[in-house]
Amino acid sequence: MPFGLTNVHADFMDLMNRVFKPYLDQFVVVFIDDILVYSRSGEEHEHHLSIVLRTLRDKQLYAKLKKCEFWLDKVSFLGHVVTKDGISVNPGKVDVVANWSRPSTVTEIQSFLGLADYYRQFIEGFSKITLPLTKLTQKGVKFKWFDDYEHSFQELKNRLVTTPILTIPSGSGGFVVYSDASHQGLGCVLMQHGKVVAYASRQLKSYKRNYPTHDLELAVVIFALKIWRHFLFGETCEIFIDHKSLKYLFSQKKLK
Repeated sequence: MPFGLTNVHADFMDLMNRVFKPYLDQFVVVFIDDILVYSRSGEEHEHHLSIVLRTLRDKQLYAKLKKCEFWLDKVSFLGHVVTKDGISVNPGKVDVVANWSRPSTVTEIQSFLGLADYYRQFIEGFSKITLPLTKLTQKGVKFKWFDDYEHSFQELKNRLVTTPILTIPSGSGGFVVYSDASHQGLGCVLMQHGKVVAYASRQLKSYKRNYPTHDLELAVVIFALKIWRHFLFGETCEIFIDHKSLKYLFSQKKLK
């Protein structure tokens, strides 16, 4: 396709998805022109590589050898580092965050929050930490840098440079969701076999701050099940909440 067309990436992504459709999420991940092949053993990986390279040849697609890397035990992919132990933040992005100077405009705050938001699954209580900075970007709020904003900015930087390694879900079973809600926001953690898979949180809209406690506690459970449905669909999992009245919800015959 000619250079400059706005639909080039979408069309190429569609092509790659159709080419590797039988192998996607089996041992292949494709993002535009990046092809990631993963396996459990050396013998299995050799077989998977053979399939991928044969598929490219059959479809008359070509990979430049100097841009390819084989037999890696650590891969940098889409801003993350993937190893057998789990997923972590790319160290290059960490350095950018550590050296980020204090924002002086709303646009600079939005840029910082945009980078931080990409890694929100690594940060427990992300929405609560960013709440002061988010308020500063709202319309009608005069830009003045107070201590609350500085604390939020520094705390988020510290969390980003000390993010944990998240485990990669293995098979089915063993999923546990811990959830909590307050008038500052909703927060939850997904774990499997005692290891953290991801964190999630969100801020509350103004009208939801008027919800009673049991509605907020139920809202965070629904939020967790929706955001992690690709992990939990068809699975039996445990959900831990700190609001006892919700457990009687399932004892009723009919729910409105």
